[in-house]
Amino acid sequence: MSLFLIPKNLGKCGVLRGSSSPFRRYLAGSGSIFRFEAQNTRCFSTSAPRQANQIKDRPQGNAPSTNTAGDNKNSQPHKLALDVDIPTSKRILKTLFTHIWPDSKLNSDHFSIKSRVAGSLGLLIGAKLITIQVPFIFKELVDQLSAIPPDVAAGLTAGAADPVVTFPVALALGYGVARASASGFQELRNAVFSSVAQQAIRKVSANVFEHLHNLDLQFHLDRNTGALSRVIDRGGRSINYTLSATIFNVAPTLFEIGLVSSILTAKFGPAYAATTFGTIGAYIYYTVKVTEWRTDFRKSMLRAENDASSKAIDSLINYETVKYFNNEGHERERYEKNLKEYQRAALKTQTSLSLLNFGQNAVFSAGLAAVMALAAGDIARGAMTVGDLVLVNGLLFQLAIPLNFIGSTYREIRLALQDMAAMFQLTDVQPQVRDAPGAVPLDFQGGALRFEDVHFGYDGPSGRRQILNGLSFEVPAGKTVALVGPSGCGKSTVLRLLYRFYDVDKGRVTVDGQDVRALQTESLRRAIGVVPQDLVLFNDTIGYNIRYGNFEKSLEEVEKVVKKSNLLNTIKALPKGYDTKVGERGLKLSGGEKQRVAIARTMLKAAPVLLADEPTSALDAATEARVMAHLRRLGRGRTAVLVAHRLSTVRGADQILVLGNGKVVEQGTHKELLAKDQGLYAGMWQAQLEAAREGHPHRGEEEGGE
Repeated sequence: MSLFLIPKNLGKCGVLRGSSSPFRRYLAGSGSIFRFEAQNTRCFSTSAPRQANQIKDRPQGNAPSTNTAGDNKNSQPHKLALDVDIPTSKRILKTLFTHIWPDSKLNSDHFSIKSRVAGSLGLLIGAKLITIQVPFIFKELVDQLSAIPPDVAAGLTAGAADPVVTFPVALALGYGVARASASGFQELRNAVFSSVAQQAIRKVSANVFEHLHNLDLQFHLDRNTGALSRVIDRGGRSINYTLSATIFNVAPTLFEIGLVSSILTAKFGPAYAATTFGTIGAYIYYTVKVTEWRTDFRKSMLRAENDASSKAIDSLINYETVKYFNNEGHERERYEKNLKEYQRAALKTQTSLSLLNFGQNAVFSAGLAAVMALAAGDIARGAMTVGDLVLVNGLLFQLAIPLNFIGSTYREIRLALQDMAAMFQLTDVQPQVRDAPGAVPLDFQGGALRFEDVHFGYDGPSGRRQILNGLSFEVPAGKTVALVGPSGCGKSTVLRLLYRFYDVDKGRVTVDGQDVRALQTESLRRAIGVVPQDLVLFNDTIGYNIRYGNFEKSLEEVEKVVKKSNLLNTIKALPKGYDTKVGERGLKLSGGEKQRVAIARTMLKAAPVLLADEPTSALDAATEARVMAHLRRLGRGRTAVLVAHRLSTVRGADQILVLGNGKVVEQGTHKELLAKDQGLYAGMWQAQLEAAREGHPHRGEEEGGE
């Protein structure tokens, strides 16, 4: 699923808002693959990395420990809640404002950004000053027309250039020009500031996205599927809203309230200002109190919406499973149950919103009536003209729109801050596996690999599960070593520790005598090519997925690895060749085709160390033989570690290590291990031979495992 979705519907001030339905449907590319996104769902939980790699002793060779599992902030799941405290809000706003008024030392484009912000503020001030003039022009127009005696008006000739007519007409034209100018200034301001807001959204979202890629594997294994996408999507949209609302609505509205009140006081007396201030105070108080009361209703609605969204996505992802068990009716009932909960919560939310809107209008109408009563009395006493009444009415209605906006802005800013808090919380999660201070690049000297008394375990629901218990072995440079053994003995874990997805609990892992914890992770991983057990491809073309191994390689080099991985005929048979989309997670390809794509892109990387975790598990015997031949050629002169359940694929390895209970229990060549009649390897080999003779070639294999 894409991390960034662009909603179609726009709300006030061009702010992106969600629809009222629980989901919005997007058609994503070929095959009409549906994507769903929960709208306005602001309750979710992502988990921080569990303590999967706590180092219990000081590593040998004085290699620095970079594990931070003891940090309380990172050892507990992060709850992305609805409530945002004041310090968090200040931090968020401070971060945002560094993007609209950047430091000249940190941003080369600072002058352009500051110029746009200054220009936007100038246009805003101009729009407000013009807006304030509109009621005065209208007042003067009314007074001028009221001052024309009836007998003079009756004697006027249509089209005559009489001064009595010319001035009111000019005022009427000026009134129209002023209103149009104010609107034009506002729209121009939006256009000028838009690039600043969008740039802030892009930078913040890109920074969060990059940070997520820098987090540990464990964080991504623990994450709530789809939650990260929603966090970034809504957090990015909320940046636009918050910047626009705080800079161009909240502050200007407060300024406008003060200006209007000052005009009323100076021109008509303190009674008008007091009534206006009283109305505004009552309006804001009512809005805040009712909004606080509505919070629980909105929380319930958002939680129900989130549940409905999760159920729908989960059901559609598992489409085939639903069909296998004829459970379409069950899925509909389960989904509809969540929708009913959402419906009840949404009804309460909408009803309370209607009450809020009615109360706001009632407060404002009462204040308007009070001011009009004061004005009517002054007109009757001759202290005010009819134009003054129009002016007072115009000034008050001038406040009506921003006041109404403040009511909705208060709600929306709170929700926007919650969305951004959820996004910024992700940046607070720190990777537990990271470069140590003073980490150095790998000094590659052939690729000799060594495990020295390695202990490691995973945290699980029932506590820590130990996988490796004092594992020690060595892979000489340029040699191929195979890891075999029963499921769960730690074979795949060995590869993850070599690639430094995790750090060991005890002992150390070295490459050419260098502790991997003392190396720059990027240089270590650049030297290692991996063919994983669980193959997932990008929803892009097959050519893109192959080139992912190294985008700098030429088309000729890509075609070479395609031939070596036995993919050429497959690609030729595809409707668009290299440009054929492989679908979500590569589901348009067979298991064998996906495996060969994974092998091809690893070949293209051409790293000096090769790690292969069941590289032929989804291939038929004939294709397996060809691919293994290519892998042997690829591994020639390289250090290679192969994990295998199918023992026939590792007969040619220089050394075979049999793992059991987290240790090496047997090792030797294929012939040496078979010579041990009562050995574990010999027993596994015999079981697989018997299964093959009975027509069940996989019966003797242990599927999955670590």
